[in-house]
Amino acid sequence: MTTYSVRHSTVYNYEHSMVSSQVLAYLVPRETPTQTVLSCELYCNPKAIHRMTNIDIFGNLATYLSVEVAHDRFDIWANSSVEVRSPTMPPDVPWQTIGENLDTDVTDDGQLARWCRLDSALVAASPDLADYARPSFPASAGLIGGLRDFTHRVFTDFTFDPNATDVSTPLADVLQSRRGVCQDFAHLAVGCLRSLGIPARYVSGYIETEAEPGQPKLIGSDASHAWCSVYLPGSGWVDADPTNDVILPSRHVTIAWGRDYSDVAPVRGVSFGPPGSQVLSVGVDVVRTG
Repeated sequence: MTTYSVRHSTVYNYEHSMVSSQVLAYLVPRETPTQTVLSCELYCNPKAIHRMTNIDIFGNLATYLSVEVAHDRFDIWANSSVEVRSPTMPPDVPWQTIGENLDTDVTDDGQLARWCRLDSALVAASPDLADYARPSFPASAGLIGGLRDFTHRVFTDFTFDPNATDVSTPLADVLQSRRGVCQDFAHLAVGCLRSLGIPARYVSGYIETEAEPGQPKLIGSDASHAWCSVYLPGSGWVDADPTNDVILPSRHVTIAWGRDYSDVAPVRGVSFGPPGSQVLSVGVDVVRTG
């Protein structure tokens, strides 16, 4: 078991003073079978006149903030402490049986898995995505074995490049250019897996900012991170991080999950005021404390 201290800071600087801002934030870590939230405090400046935290349809904690005083800067930050336990490897099953078993799965996870076989706002199945995934999933492959091979191939074939894409870049372009960031590779993995009929969800969270001595620094650790999960009926969800070639990661902190990034963007919203530019700054620190 490892304890992490997490700080996520988001700052909007506006060219002109805004009259009001409304924000939806996914910054509060969630409880999982391998994660316990010890504490979490979420702040904003200016102070929100209206604030409410709800559980969304996926079980994530979503916080609504409404600022209704003039401001030319808006700060949002969350300080959290979590315990993360190493996951246990579940028994492997033939990947082609997942759909058959899912049809009779009446659990909440089973319902989410059925949603996560369908197209979503930012991830649509395609023959090209299926063709890329298929070498990792021959007819005789187990789901976990195939996932391990697929994760390694994405890590090997694609280059981490923060300047290559943005959140609106189509998956077809990512597949062709073989460049992107963790959100792109998570979307790519979800799209490829769904294109084979495998339930896959998008996971938003963090990884260690600084690695322990002897451990490599993980790619994408200077901002929020993203990876994917696949569903095994009877065993639950299995995480895989193609950006770092890891399945069942133990140095990751989970914030939220959904069908794709649009379900769980860390901070999004709207500000009202005179037309003008804005500058967004995001900082993340994940420090091992125990």
